[in-house]
Amino acid sequence: MKKLIAISLTFAPLLVAAAATLESILQQISHLVSLLVPLLITLAVVYFIWGVIKYIAAGGDEEKRKEARSMMIYGIIGLFVIVAMWGLVEVLISTFGINAGQTYTTPWTPIK
Repeated sequence: MKKLIAISLTFAPLLVAAAATLESILQQISHLVSLLVPLLITLAVVYFIWGVIKYIAAGGDEEKRKEARSMMIYGIIGLFVIVAMWGLVEVLISTFGINAGQTYTTPWTPIK
């Protein structure tokens, strides 16, 4: 039993380092997501609008309308996936209590 305790205490610093590494990884992911999400949402909306324009411009051509309809559907699916990914990262950050150096302020909150 003494050997088990001694071995456990030997590896305790590695566990602390692993937790710090997990926190830093999640901070980096949070920062990357906060940079990419607005760009990806913009691209998905533009793709959806391009599909709408193609759908309207297709007129009576059923093949072109089908292609444009699939573009609109993929745009909506892309928006859903992006927002879901963003939400999942935010849930993980709040669960682990990580603040990636971001300060969220509202217009009525004084900045300190």
